Amino acid sequence: MSYTDTTSSSDNQTSRRNVIVAGAIGAAAGVAAAVGSLLTTNDQSGSGNCFLKSTMIRTADGDRKIEELAVGDLLPTVFGGICPIQWIGYYRHKKSNQAKPWVKEVPPVRVAHSALGPDLPHADLYVSKWHALLIDGILVTAGSLINGTTITLYDTREHNELEFFHIKLARHNVIYAEGVPCETLINVDDTAVNFAEYLRRYGPPITREVPCAPILSCNGRRRAIKSHFRSAISPWIDRRQKLDVIRDELKERGISLLRQSGTELSRTSWIG
Repeated sequence: MSYTDTTSSSDNQTSRRNVIVAGAIGAAAGVAAAVGSLLTTNDQSGSGNCFLKSTMIRTADGDRKIEELAVGDLLPTVFGGICPIQWIGYYRHKKSNQAKPWVKEVPPVRVAHSALGPDLPHADLYVSKWHALLIDGILVTAGSLINGTTITLYDTREHNELEFFHIKLARHNVIYAEGVPCETLINVDDTAVNFAEYLRRYGPPITREVPCAPILSCNGRRRAIKSHFRSAISPWIDRRQKLDVIRDELKERGISLLRQSGTELSRTSWIG
């Protein structure tokens, strides 16, 4: 092969790589824009991080639905052993016009069964976008982990009312919801329906509490774009941060689970 032919082949390979990189970057920007539109720049407080009604919470006596818990119930925690519930915040959202879609801040994130590991969560877990899960020793907001397969925005079109609950311990900590380590309420505010109850019990809440672990999130479109861009170019230049790596690993797991479920479905259809 002549030198000219080699150069031409090399140029073609470089061009193909550039096209692949450009496509990856474009796809990353599209995903990031979609994810960014789901997130706001609001602070992580109040009703911004809650469990959807019927979420199973691990207690010292076994798993129970969050709406069935009460002040004083004992919960196993990651950082403080067994701790009593100090308060349970209640947040209720209802459509003023049932024909219109929910405002983007309301629908929770659905973390599918086994999305984080074998049988983890034990069943689909529904938390609001700013609710953080403890992964590899770091609290990561659920909205930052959306991957389009096993971690998605919950389709709430058929619901005209959504109820959320959150658990306040004496200090910010991590409890278990559907088997997943999830943060407790860090900052109490007046968005809770029963905020007056908290005031009667404890007086004005602490303005800012220290988190029990580092908190990571893509809070807003710009950060989401940067995060997905780092992931897109990582096969060539890996400058991913901790959150990027966690999300990418869960995305790969989601793709693998999707393929497995497709294979099992094909086998079932063939047997049938």
